[in-house]
Amino acid sequence: MRDVFEMWGNTRMVVLTAMTASLYAAILIPFKVLPLIPGVTEFRPANAVPVVCSFLFGPAAAWGAAIGNVIGDFFGGIGPGDLFGFAGNFLYGLIPYKVWRALTDADPVPRSATTWLAFLGAVGLAAAACALTIGWGLNLLGFVPFAVLGNIILINNFAVAAVLSPLLLAALYPRVKTAGLRYDDIMTPPRRRRRTRWLGLFLIVVATVGGLSAGNLISTGRLVLPALTADPPGTRAAAVGVGLSPAMLLLLIGVALL
Repeated sequence: MRDVFEMWGNTRMVVLTAMTASLYAAILIPFKVLPLIPGVTEFRPANAVPVVCSFLFGPAAAWGAAIGNVIGDFFGGIGPGDLFGFAGNFLYGLIPYKVWRALTDADPVPRSATTWLAFLGAVGLAAAACALTIGWGLNLLGFVPFAVLGNIILINNFAVAAVLSPLLLAALYPRVKTAGLRYDDIMTPPRRRRRTRWLGLFLIVVATVGGLSAGNLISTGRLVLPALTADPPGTRAAAVGVGLSPAMLLLLIGVALL
């Protein structure tokens, strides 16, 4: 994970972070008028931006997505839940690049069945990590049930990114590569053993699949934690907060190992 901090010492990476943030916010803001959950989330065609920029700019896209989301939230209302929005969008902008590097050395422009599977896997895990983080956080605060928000974010992120990102990458990636503006062109990415990366990938899969499943079951009352039987109905904030904590920990460890 040191690469997400070391990039701040490189001027070009800082510029790419600012560019990602401004582009993300500029597309987010007009669609605030199409809320899916008023004051919480909306239809977001901009969700393709963090994924495309992740494949191009690596950790700069993670910071850009997180900052851009906060800028967009200023136009919909700022609150404590935006801390989880920052974290979720950070992971959403970081995981595609990290997962792709763990799976293949090919350019992230899917052309064959293998690269399409890798691409959709990277996007799916990024969308799931974002949904898990934000859904868990806002349910923990008692704002929105996980079964509502987590699923909306997952579908919204994955559907938009899976459709738009390949088209944008096909047009942009060759030009960015020729210009020498990819993360790999600007900095030297840290190298980890393949076994370590595969372990990180495995932990992310377990965390997201297990966390999303448990979150839906707990927040709808179909899974009751014995220690929290007194948790009142509604958002079941305590039960979801405690029940999904192991999944969140596994997710963070998995990302750190990629």
